[in-house]
Order: sequence, then C-alpha cells, then structure tokens
Amino acid sequence: MIAGERCTRACGFCAVATAKPFALETDEPSRVAEAIRRMKLKHVVITAVARDDLSDGGANHFAQTIRAIRKLDPEIVIEVLTPDFNGKESSLQVVLEARPDIFNHNLETVERLTPAVRSRAKYRLSLEVLRKAKELDPGSVTKSGIMLGLGEDETELFQAMDDLRESQVQVLTLGQYLRPTAEHLPVVKYIEPELFEMYKQVAEQKGFEYVASGPLVRSSYHAADYHPARRRAP
Repeated sequence: MIAGERCTRACGFCAVATAKPFALETDEPSRVAEAIRRMKLKHVVITAVARDDLSDGGANHFAQTIRAIRKLDPEIVIEVLTPDFNGKESSLQVVLEARPDIFNHNLETVERLTPAVRSRAKYRLSLEVLRKAKELDPGSVTKSGIMLGLGEDETELFQAMDDLRESQVQVLTLGQYLRPTAEHLPVVKYIEPELFEMYKQVAEQKGFEYVASGPLVRSSYHAADYHPARRRAP
C-alpha cells in the first residue's frame, strides 16, 4: 500500500485510519521497487489509501511507482488496485499511461448497500471508472471485487456481476466480509463454501475470464494465479 496509512474516506468495512494524510514521500516509488527486487517477486499488487486531498487523487504517485518497478524488472506483472479518483479521467489516464498489466477497482458491494458500505464512493461511478479504464487502455486487464455477507441477496449479486461485465470487467473476486472491529458494519450472513463455488460458476457463465471465489478470497488473493497477456513498457 502506497501513499501513506491515512485515508480521506471512512468506509464502513475498512480498518484503515481516517485522518488528514501526510505529504507523499517522494522516494516511496523507488523504495517499493527495491523491496520488490529484493523479494524477487514476479507479480505485485500496488494499492493505496484514498487521497481526496490531492488534485489527482494520487494518480501520479501510482504511475511513478509502476515505472520504478518496471525500470528494475521489465518482465514483472504489475497489478494496481486504485480508488475511484472521484471519476477524474485525467487521473485514470495518468495511471494507465504507465501501463499496469491489471487495473483493479473494487465495486465492493451491490448497488443498494453502497451508500452504507462505501462512504463517498458511488456504485455507478465505480462502474464508469472500470469502463473508462478499459476504453483508455484496451490492452490492460480490468478487475473488480465484491464482498459477500453484508446483506445483499442473490438477485442483487447477479445484477452486480452483469453490471461489471457490461463495463467489460474480465476478472472477479468474491470473498466473505469479515468485521474488522465492533465499530464497523456487522456481518449479516456467513456464506457457505458451496455457495461461493456456485457463484463462481455463475460468474464464469456470465463471461468473466477468471474468478476467485471463496470465504478467504480478497482482492490480491493468489493474484498470480491469473496470467494476463504479458506486455512490455513502451
């Protein structure tokens, strides 16, 4: 996770602290790249807190990190998990011009529950971010994730899958929501493993190229199991 440990949003499911963020550390991209080199990673997931205090939402910091990693290892698979950048196309463009292999932005939940679950984020805006990302860089893979057990029903879940496919999302993760603390949203239901397997089959039938679905699945769960078409930096 880059761009600090303080988030400008207060989502009901997330344990990251909400507070005024500190200034970005200008050497963080190179430090992240060096850490990846030392660990000899072949697939990395770069995410960040929401930085609504910055005019670009932290997009340039993402891009600098991607380029620093590519400079040390041109063959590495780079996946980014970004906030919505308040829907700014210019910020999306900055990230995608750095050419991550996988662009991930999580829908998190179904449309009805979004206002209670996701603070400032909006369901339709997230779908537009994913659609626009694919439009701006057709060669990248788009990915999203949904937490289950927050009170959604199957009809709503399947509609969310359809909405993601309409936005040309290719990879989907489905996992169980687990309450970080008593101050966060309660778990409404624990989903049986058999249901997760059924949801995976439904998602595959809807056209997702790859689906990770299970109680312990998270956005970066076994991320390297999916192998995108490899692309070199320009």
